This record gives sequence, structure tokens and C-alpha cells, in this order.
Amino acid sequence: MKTTHIRLTIATALLLGVYSCKKGEATASDYENLEANKEIVADSISSVATMSVKDKQFIKTANVNMEVKDVYNATISIEKSVQELGGFVTHSDLQSRVISEETYNTSDEDAMLVKKYQTENSMLVRVPTEKLGKFLTLINDKKLFLNSRIINAEDVTSSIKYAELEGKRIKKNEENISQLKANKDKVTLDNENMSDGNLQQLANMDVSDNLKYSTVDIYIQEPKLRIAEIAVTNSKNIDNKYKFNFFYSAKNAFVEGYYLIQRLIVGLIMIWPIVLIAAIAFYFYRKNKSNNKQQTKEQNTAS
Repeated sequence: MKTTHIRLTIATALLLGVYSCKKGEATASDYENLEANKEIVADSISSVATMSVKDKQFIKTANVNMEVKDVYNATISIEKSVQELGGFVTHSDLQSRVISEETYNTSDEDAMLVKKYQTENSMLVRVPTEKLGKFLTLINDKKLFLNSRIINAEDVTSSIKYAELEGKRIKKNEENISQLKANKDKVTLDNENMSDGNLQQLANMDVSDNLKYSTVDIYIQEPKLRIAEIAVTNSKNIDNKYKFNFFYSAKNAFVEGYYLIQRLIVGLIMIWPIVLIAAIAFYFYRKNKSNNKQQTKEQNTAS
């Protein structure tokens, strides 16, 4: 082990000696090559994003899914990087997904609400295509763990060439239609050709915009749950405190009983015709029954 250490020390000394000898011979081009190598190493993280082929045009998109230490700080940093590179954010949905929450009573008046949650954000940004590789390198520095990264470079060279041919065809149609005799059919043909021209211009604008700006779909989340402790009122004790009051309930019961008697009396007053008829019927019933008893008694006496 000691022999190996001595050999490494000697080798290091020799290398330092060679570097000292060559240091005076270094030129500006050497330093430029060194910086170029550093850029190549940095860009190698997203070679597809920086790809450039002669006579080819690519629409580039990227999808990044990663875990970060702090989602909010990472979001602010990403948005700042996008602006500095000349891009813009089209969508940002930062939210805290609550996993569980429990309330623990700490005294008769106080309690503690404990929430376990995980913060995440879905972002959609547009950055200049020539700076896509640099942007991906910047956001890569924010990661704790990279779940996935997808970079697409769609070759649209033939589509652009076809769009140019379609533009020529539409223009030729316009010239041919202009030579026709004015009638209803000419108006129809002119409208259809103009509509085709508008659609073609819109498609050209979309392609031009997508060539100039690359779309990056970013999803970031924190790897572990966060815990929030929020001081709240002991609601259970408050409920028990006001759940039942004997004197108040007894007073209300007495008042409600008084009102019930009033409602019964009013109800009887409302049905006085029925009571009167029933009283008259009962009177005649008793009178008839008394007469029958009297007759029966007289018959028994006569016998």
C-alpha cells in the first residue's frame, strides 16, 4: 500500500513538471479549445436539443419529469431562466396535494391541525429553439432525481417544401379564376381559393412559430412529504360547551308549551260548528235514551 502511494506521488510530480514546462508555450487557441470542450460537455446533456443538420429544419419539443428540493423555488428559478433566454411561460399549475390531515387538541381552547402534503407543479414553457439545450442544462441543475426526459426533433423540411408548393398552386388558381367571366360560379371558386389561402397562411405561421420557439413540458415534485402545523381552535370543546344549556332549554320548553295551548284553543275555536252539532246530537241522544228508559219503567209498573 505504501509503495503504491509513493508511485502515485512520483507520477503526480512528473505531470506537474510537464505542465510547468508547457505552460509558457500555451497559446490563446489552446484556451479557446478548452472553453469549446467545456461547452461540448455541457451541451452533451441534450445533444438532440442542440442538433443541427444542413438543409434540414426541425421542430423541437421536450418533456422533463424530475424531483426537486423545493418546488416553489425551482418554479421561480425556471420562470426566471425562461425570461432571461427570451422565452415565456404559457402554463404553470403549482399546487399542494394533501395526503392526510389530523386535528390534535392541545388544551380546552387550542388545537393543532397537522397536514401532510406534497407540492408539485406542471409547467409549459416556450424557449428560443437555439437556446433549448442551454435551458435544459439550466433546469437539470435544479434536480434531485430525474424521472424522465424526452426530447423530440421532428423533421419538417418536406412539409415546408410542400407548403411552398401549395402556396404556388393557390396563387396560380387565383390567376386562373381572375380570368373567368364574372358569375356565381366564379364567386364560389374565388371564396374557396381564398379560404384555402388563409388556411395555408395559418399553417405556415404555426410552423414558423414552432421552428422559432421550442415547447418544453415540465413536471416537478418534491420527493418527500411536507408537514404543516396550523394553530386552530379546539372546536370539540366549544361544541361541548354550547351543546346543551338546561335553563335556556327549560325556558324555551315553557314558552313552547304556552304557545301549544294557544294553538289548541284556536283550533277548537275554528271547529266550533262541528262541536255545536256534536253537542246537539249528544243532547237528543241522551234525551231519547231517557225517554226510552221512562217508557220501559212505566210498562213494568203497569204489568
